Amino acid sequence: MTEMDSLVIRRASALDAPAVLNLFDEVIAWFVGMGNVGQWGSEPWSQSPRQIERVTEACTLPEAWVAEDCAGRICAALVLGEAMPYVPCASAPEIYVRMLIASRDTRVRGVGRRLLAFADERARAVGVSRLRVDCYGGGKRALVRFYESCGYEPISAFSVDGWPGQLLGRSL
Repeated sequence: MTEMDSLVIRRASALDAPAVLNLFDEVIAWFVGMGNVGQWGSEPWSQSPRQIERVTEACTLPEAWVAEDCAGRICAALVLGEAMPYVPCASAPEIYVRMLIASRDTRVRGVGRRLLAFADERARAVGVSRLRVDCYGGGKRALVRFYESCGYEPISAFSVDGWPGQLLGRSL
């Protein structure tokens, strides 16, 4: 049995915020190592009061989820809900992927895709057939390509205070 076979997805709580912040720190360090400081900056989120508050609040939302590996370590987080205020309003009912973060640990490779499939399941459970997500649209657009590989299609590009974003959508 692999770690992905025994992955547990459960509701998140404020108590999970430190582990989720550690995921952000891990990914930010990886980005910095490849010269990508445009996405989330170069400073660990666990050291930023603003980001600590943001992530803690996100973990308390009704559709906040974490994925745990076989050792009970949080290896990814997903938050679903209403669209972010900086993107155009939806024209039909939807589930919005507000946050998706996954460990770079090769033992849990694919956990991000697994959580996006879980988002599809949550949408179906409430009778919604449309999902949207936004992501960093700068750099080499690797994150845009990741979402495209998961069935999302680009809708529109946008900018928030000079941060280049991409809005994508998926119909079930």
